[in-house]
Amino acid sequence: MILLFCGLSGAGKSTLAHSVKARLSRAVVPVEIIDGDTYRERLCTDLGFSRRDRSENLRRLGFVADRFAAHGIVSIISAISPYEDVRNELVQSYPNVKVVHIDCALDELKRRDTKGLYRRASLPDDAPDKLHGLTGVSDPFEAPAEPDLYFNTQHDSIDDCTTRICDYVLSQMAVAKRRRARLG
Repeated sequence: MILLFCGLSGAGKSTLAHSVKARLSRAVVPVEIIDGDTYRERLCTDLGFSRRDRSENLRRLGFVADRFAAHGIVSIISAISPYEDVRNELVQSYPNVKVVHIDCALDELKRRDTKGLYRRASLPDDAPDKLHGLTGVSDPFEAPAEPDLYFNTQHDSIDDCTTRICDYVLSQMAVAKRRRARLG
């Protein structure tokens, strides 16, 4: 299974991914987190932030996730994943991809500003530290039309989100196990 966590910067994707991994690991479910920021530093250093590069980044993360999932490891892609067409491409390309929209109001994200990105995006255009092309501010984020799971971390606690995701994963795994048993 591949869980594709998508949402704006600071919405809680990475925090939630680590919380889910910890809880599923206690249930002896192997989990690998494929964090967009981490993979950009190592695997995707040749990519920028154009639409084309962002799409290619997600395709690469999807490929890596599929390799883990093929070995029975629940793979969590934690990346902004701003474009619906590329998310749908992953759903069509790999088995058992579940889109999980991690949402939060922009005002709250600006208040949290965990990485200082929203502050940098609000600087004057001629400021040397100005961040151009921030998803959700000066670049689009296309919310998933029909996510498998939806959370708003402004209102839903990390613990509640973790519980719902883990329950979902475990129920999906049980269904798959019953299906395999019926097929022989």
